Amino acid sequence: MVDFVCKDSYDLRDFIALIDYLRSPKGCPWDREQTHESIRRNVLEEAYEVCEAIDEGSPEHLCEELGDLLMQVIFHASMAKDEGAFDMDAIADMACKKLVHRHPHVFGEVAADTPEKVLENWDAIKRADRAQQTAASAMDGVSHGLPGLMRSEKIQNKAAKLGFDWPCVGGAMDKLREEVGELQEGIDADDLENIKEELGDVLFSAVNVSRFVKADPEQALNAATDKFISRFRKVEALAVREGRSMEGMTPDELDKLWERAKRT
Repeated sequence: MVDFVCKDSYDLRDFIALIDYLRSPKGCPWDREQTHESIRRNVLEEAYEVCEAIDEGSPEHLCEELGDLLMQVIFHASMAKDEGAFDMDAIADMACKKLVHRHPHVFGEVAADTPEKVLENWDAIKRADRAQQTAASAMDGVSHGLPGLMRSEKIQNKAAKLGFDWPCVGGAMDKLREEVGELQEGIDADDLENIKEELGDVLFSAVNVSRFVKADPEQALNAATDKFISRFRKVEALAVREGRSMEGMTPDELDKLWERAKRT
C-alpha cells in the first residue's frame, strides 16, 4: 500500500484512502482490530451528535459531525472491502439506483406534484419491493435497531395508513389513561414482569398521543430532560447558597428547593 500523504486540503477520495491506510499494517493497531460489531454503537452515537449539531444551528459544528458520521460509513466500507463484500463505490451505486427507482415522478412517467403524493408513491414502491422479496407485512421495513420512541412512531404511522388508528386524539388519550391504570395495578401487585410490560404499553400509548398532536416524541422527551437538568442545577445552586449538601437534606426540603427552582 502507498503511504498516505498529508496535505493542506483533502477530498472524499483522500478520506477513503486515509481510512484504508489506518487499517493497513502501516497504520493504527486499534483501527486494524475493529469489526462491524465492535463499532456498531459508534454509528448511532455519531448520528445523534449530528442531530445535536442540527439543533444547535451551527454550520461549523454540523460539518464536523457529518464528517464523523461519514467516517463510520467509510470505515464499514473499508472492512467490507477487505472481506470481499462491497466497497464505497458499491454503496454509492446501490443508493443511487434506489433513489432513481423511488423517484419515478422525476425519472419516469408517474405524476406527483405535491410532497404528500411523493411520499405516498415512495411508500407504495417500498411495499411493492418488499412484496417481491417475501410475503410482506405492513410492519416490515422498520429497523429493530431504531431508538424505541422512533420505532414506535414509525410502526404506528404504518398501521394508521391502513386505517388502524383512533379517529381522534381523544381515543389515544383514553388508551393512555387505561394503560396507566394497568401499570398501577402491576405496581400494586408487585409483579415486576407485568410492570415492565405495562410500562412499555404506557410509553407506546404516549407516542400515539404525540402523533395526534404532531409532536416528535424524541424531541419532546429531550426537551423535558433538558428542563429537568436546568431545574436540578438550580436546586444544586440553591443548596450551596444555603450552605447545605443535597445528600443530607430530607425529601421535603428537596421538594421545597425544587418548587423554588421552578419559579426562577
